[in-house]
This record gives sequence, structure tokens and C-alpha cells, in this order.
Amino acid sequence: MIIPFLRDGTQGAVTVTLERVNDPAAIGKHPSAGGFPCCTAEVDFPGKGYRALFGWVQLVRSTDNSSAGAAFDMDPFYLFEDAPSPYALFGINPTLFDAPSRIKRCPLTWTAHSYLAWTPMDDTDRRVPPLVGFSWGFNIDSASRITLQQVQSLTAADWDVHVPYLGTSHPGWVLDESKARQ
Repeated sequence: MIIPFLRDGTQGAVTVTLERVNDPAAIGKHPSAGGFPCCTAEVDFPGKGYRALFGWVQLVRSTDNSSAGAAFDMDPFYLFEDAPSPYALFGINPTLFDAPSRIKRCPLTWTAHSYLAWTPMDDTDRRVPPLVGFSWGFNIDSASRITLQQVQSLTAADWDVHVPYLGTSHPGWVLDESKARQ
């Protein structure tokens, strides 16, 4: 899926690929990850240097999270779980890569909301204006079968629902509501 976005009048796009993991070792995962999803989202933006700085904010709702699937939490990427930033990844045209899995294949619903955002360098506040978002994930049924959730574009309203939680989780950052709702 290709999702276009506009930043400061310049057109960009995110190409999202969701596939089933057939060779866990090839992506650095344990053999138990076979059959689970692998999501890659590549940013294509013509800006250079600081004009191409973006970040990925990812939230996950899972029936095995702290709310038993009732709410979204920050994606628990263990390398940066104590970092006070809402970004899971940040850099020049950063690629989002995620391959969630579970050792036990118990019934589960796992959904991610992944957002490409940016932080203006000329602002005194550390703001996070969203650019584009998409949803993806997987389900495990009672027979231990894994079904991938198809990639779907998210709306401005989807981001705005997450803003109160993101603001509470990251009080040093200003989480902008989407421009479509302002």
C-alpha cells in the first residue's frame, strides 16, 4: 500500500508492506516467529538533511496488554522503553520495521497504529505533528492459526483519539491534533 503525505508543501509517500514471516532467522527472530506478520514502512521524501527528519510513533492494542485489549499502549520496543520520546524510530526517511510474535500461540488480537510524524526544528516546543498513519496486525484463533490484519489507512480522527494518552505518557512533548480537525 502506498500512502501519500504532504509536509510543508512537499509531497512524500509511505510504502507499507505486510507479509508473513517464512524465515525468522533472516529477519533476526527466533524460529517461533514463523507465520507471524512482518511490517515494513518505507518513507519516500525528496527533502534532504533536516528536511527529511521524521519519526515513527507506534501504539499497540493487544488482548495481552495492560488493559487486556481495551486500550492502546505505546509499542514496547525494549531498547528504548525508558526513553522519554514518543518516537519508536527517528531519523532521515526512517523505515519502520516490526515483526511481533509470541512463543505460545494462544488466542490473541494484536493491532498497531503506526504514524509518521515530524518535529519542527525551528520551534521551541518539541511538537509532534502527524503526517500519515496506518493500521495493521494479526489474530491468533483457538486452533493457533495466525491471520494477518490487512493494512488500512488511518484518519485524522484516529490520531486525535490517541493525543490525550500520548500527552500523558510524554509530558515533555506537544502532541498536535491533526490539522484536518483544527
